[in-house]
Amino acid sequence: MENNAEFEEKDLEAKEAETEEVRNEAAETIEIEDASEEVTEEEKEEAQEEEIEIEDAPEKKEKPDAKDEKIKELTSALIYRMAEFENFRNRTEKEKSQMFETGASSVIEKILPVIDNFERGLAVLGEEEKEDPFAQGMDKIYKQLMTILNDMDVKPIEAVGQTFDPNLHNAVMHVEDPEVGENIVVEEFQRGYTYRGNVIRYSMVKVAN
Repeated sequence: MENNAEFEEKDLEAKEAETEEVRNEAAETIEIEDASEEVTEEEKEEAQEEEIEIEDAPEKKEKPDAKDEKIKELTSALIYRMAEFENFRNRTEKEKSQMFETGASSVIEKILPVIDNFERGLAVLGEEEKEDPFAQGMDKIYKQLMTILNDMDVKPIEAVGQTFDPNLHNAVMHVEDPEVGENIVVEEFQRGYTYRGNVIRYSMVKVAN
């Protein structure tokens, strides 16, 4: 009887030890599972936060800062105004230049007949008359006028001996002259002039056919 009791007691202790071991293993398993669940939840939360940030990013692009938009608007307006002002200034300078050219041409046209009269008067003087102080004074005034016109870029047009050019010459007479080449200017009745390369008066000429 005592042997059976001892056996049963040892068997009970073994079962209790086995039960305790199973309980410990179960506890460890539960802790591992709980830890896995915690990691999973954290990962889910991080994933959700990342998704929220990704979703918010386009919204930030679609809705730029009002201050930046205002700066951009003002910058565009400034660039437009500067370009508009530059165009206005260039146009004004061009108009002023054209007005000056027109005014100068008008004044030169009024001076040219005076030059013509000086040339006609000096052309009819004899050799003795050219020595007269008054004639010499007129000649000096004429030369002074021609120097001023030259400084203003007013140039006489070459005519006699040149090929007739309708852009420079105005043919008022034609003559048959076999000794002169065809379409050659043989005589000048009134001298023409250019101002800065533009004709302000055509040469009045006789042309050989």
